[in-house]
Amino acid sequence: MSWAKGKIVLVTGGSQGIGHATAVAFRNAGATVHITGTRDAAADYEDDLSGFTYHRVAMGEADKRAALAAAIPALDVLVNNAGMGAPDEYTLEGFSRVIEVNLTAVMDLCLRFHPALAAAKGAVINVGSLSSFLAIKDQPAYTTSKTAILGLTRALGDKWSADGVRVNMVAPGFIETRMTGRARENPDVEKRLLKAIPMQRWGQPAEIADAILFLASPAASYITGQSLAIDGGLLLR
Repeated sequence: MSWAKGKIVLVTGGSQGIGHATAVAFRNAGATVHITGTRDAAADYEDDLSGFTYHRVAMGEADKRAALAAAIPALDVLVNNAGMGAPDEYTLEGFSRVIEVNLTAVMDLCLRFHPALAAAKGAVINVGSLSSFLAIKDQPAYTTSKTAILGLTRALGDKWSADGVRVNMVAPGFIETRMTGRARENPDVEKRLLKAIPMQRWGQPAEIADAILFLASPAASYITGQSLAIDGGLLLR
């Protein structure tokens, strides 16, 4: 029997990309999976969201986050995957909007779900990025927020270890998702990016999901406050 059978899991941004792959992995392992998205209904997405409980949540709105927490009174695993970048991050408005979604919302959900996670001796997995370690010069807010997620993971991992709650982070590299579609469709850009990756290929969402499943599992019971880069070796260069 899978360790995840009967567990309750929330994957924010679980409607597509890495979040969707993660939700599928938990569902296939026997968990009850809640996901969030920004569209009106699960049927509005291209991916098959059957088998999940869908919550429409704008992560930048505190009242929507509060309603989400109220709708899920018991929780074993929280995967903070939802995030965004913006073209106007060099304006205060754009910068603040990204920080609210990528950082403040993560802390808010961690705090709101902490009692349930402590009761379950559960786990939090935050989805960072290679920009947790490297700068994206055209996206100061995205870079700042993902760097902060690394620090937040360490602080919460330390603080909440006494409660039996483990907190870890994955840092995906270049993954084959809609977000990287434009780069993958441009031969020159793709060639330049792949040249920087020792494994010389794009990562797959399922490869990130597998790592998240591991960090949530009893196999990672002595791991907390850590970050795992899943990047085909890019950080080696």
